[in-house]
Amino acid sequence: MNQTDFLPPSRPATAPYWEATRSRSLVLQRCQVCASLVHHPREACPNCLGQEFSWEPSTGTGSIHAVSVHHVPYGVMTRADCPYVVAFIDLDDGIRFLSNIVGPRRLSAAVGDRVRLTWKPVADGYHLPLFELEATADR
Repeated sequence: MNQTDFLPPSRPATAPYWEATRSRSLVLQRCQVCASLVHHPREACPNCLGQEFSWEPSTGTGSIHAVSVHHVPYGVMTRADCPYVVAFIDLDDGIRFLSNIVGPRRLSAAVGDRVRLTWKPVADGYHLPLFELEATADR
């Protein structure tokens, strides 16, 4: 199996998130009890344990909090995917998001760099949210 074969697990708590990816929309849970944004999608708010959520669109922009370059395939990554870049992204929405940095400049990704959302098609019409470096004057 590789990334393009990925099919999201079917769970009520994550279904709205994955359905939104079909139209390349990134949505985040908002706890209706304490108003916290929550990611990854789950059944209970990690802040207050509330179980009622709404879904809000994300800006899809942020900055790199931490970054790691991997030269050995892991999980669904293949030798052809290497080297690949994994990063924690501080989204402008106020949450931290784990994803891959893609694109021709991915290997130059550094803490503090601005990124924007992009998508990779996977099985059954779903998409994986990935990020690419925003254009800057000094690169």
